[in-house]
Amino acid sequence: MKPFITLLIIGANFFGLAQLQTHDTFVSKRFILTSSAIGSTWTASVFGLQNAWYKNSQSNNFHFFDDASNWMQMDKAGHFYTTAKLSLLTSDCYKWAGVNPKKAAIAGSLIGLGYQTTLEIFDGYSTDWGFSWSDMTANVLGAGFFLAQDLLWNEQRLIPKFSYHPTEYAAYRPSVLGSNFQERLLKDYNGQTYWISFSPAHIQRFQSLPKWLCVSFGYSVDQKLVGDQDNYLGFQAQREWLFSLDVDFSQLKTKKKWVNTLLKQLNYIKIPFPTLSLKNGKIYGYGIYF
Repeated sequence: MKPFITLLIIGANFFGLAQLQTHDTFVSKRFILTSSAIGSTWTASVFGLQNAWYKNSQSNNFHFFDDASNWMQMDKAGHFYTTAKLSLLTSDCYKWAGVNPKKAAIAGSLIGLGYQTTLEIFDGYSTDWGFSWSDMTANVLGAGFFLAQDLLWNEQRLIPKFSYHPTEYAAYRPSVLGSNFQERLLKDYNGQTYWISFSPAHIQRFQSLPKWLCVSFGYSVDQKLVGDQDNYLGFQAQREWLFSLDVDFSQLKTKKKWVNTLLKQLNYIKIPFPTLSLKNGKIYGYGIYF
């Protein structure tokens, strides 16, 4: 839940910058504005989370916590997704300031990873959690996933995305999985799906296909009510693998650059489409899957 909240906090502050068209030459005023916005947002959000999240669980002793097997790694997928998107968002802001694209990508990935590391350190001083090496591994992979693509292709061809649909399971543990829609969106892993979307048009054999048309591979869980237990109240937790279609909005080009950049921001979420699901060795079909 916490990594996803940070993306919402920072995204709300940077969205205005990220949707503006990039600049081909360095603009010092934009660079100063971007750096100031990142610094102030980083500081304000950390203090806000400290008061709202860590206030009642502070410890004087730094400690570690091994949660690598919890929630069937859905929380690790959240760390990966959040760090990759934070890296992209901050990189786009620096490109808007006219920073060299490669330097902007490096700066974005370091800032995304640095911010997530700050939160892990706070976890290390929390009585409820602890510094998690598996969380940090997911953070590093997310930042590296973004950076490698940007340096190799100067674009994101493998696009992390997120989708959500309400489930019945949150009602059985509302204090953990959420008691209203907003909480369940962030806490109910049964309704969350993390995707990787890819356009086959990037492969030479399929270049005749439109670049905006994507295939998408998703991961979720079903009947998972307790982080370290697979059986609870008669429910049997299962992993779920999904296949669907999607749209790469960054490939929908218009004559206006600001519209193109605005469309690109829609790449944070997976568009509902008919979907196939592999769960418990059986294949299921959904007419529309959120």
